[in-house]
Amino acid sequence: MKIAVFSTQGFDRHVLDEANKQFNHALVYYRENLNRTTSSLAAGCPAVCAFVDDILDGPTLSQLAALNTRLVVLRSTGYNNVDLKSAEKLQITVMRVPAYSPQAVAEHAVVLMLTLNRNIHRAYNRVRDGNFDLNGLVGFNMAGKTVGIVGTGEVGTALARIMKGFDCKLLGYDMRSNPICVKLDMSRYIVR
Repeated sequence: MKIAVFSTQGFDRHVLDEANKQFNHALVYYRENLNRTTSSLAAGCPAVCAFVDDILDGPTLSQLAALNTRLVVLRSTGYNNVDLKSAEKLQITVMRVPAYSPQAVAEHAVVLMLTLNRNIHRAYNRVRDGNFDLNGLVGFNMAGKTVGIVGTGEVGTALARIMKGFDCKLLGYDMRSNPICVKLDMSRYIVR
């Protein structure tokens, strides 16, 4: 099957080419984002592979349907960039990644927290310039701090576990209670 892959970066190509060895699809890569202006690039492709910044609104999906595209495969867990009602009307199947490495996403969030807290980005630049002065670089201990987690699904749960390991107090907000987070002593669990 010929598949138009939009919003492609170098790391995408490597991973997709490796995974495609067992299927032998004809992958056509585009750096451009998929939207109503670029949808014509999918001509002759029964499937498109989109990423989080691609806009799959009604007009874009209509244009894809006119090109006989019947499958949209997302390289993401979220699908808020897809008009699902239009896709259903146009008989376009939409598929997504149900769990996009929740542990990796949570760990990355922690890295960003620590970078900001400990000023690692500033320290890197100073050390590179031979300046080892600590003024303005000292952060604070995470232990005892309160961490608010909005959304306690798989990523939120992974983040809660990590932050509990830092001895942080946990607050949660979600549409439903997550028993794992409750066991982690997530206090003041707010369920919408």
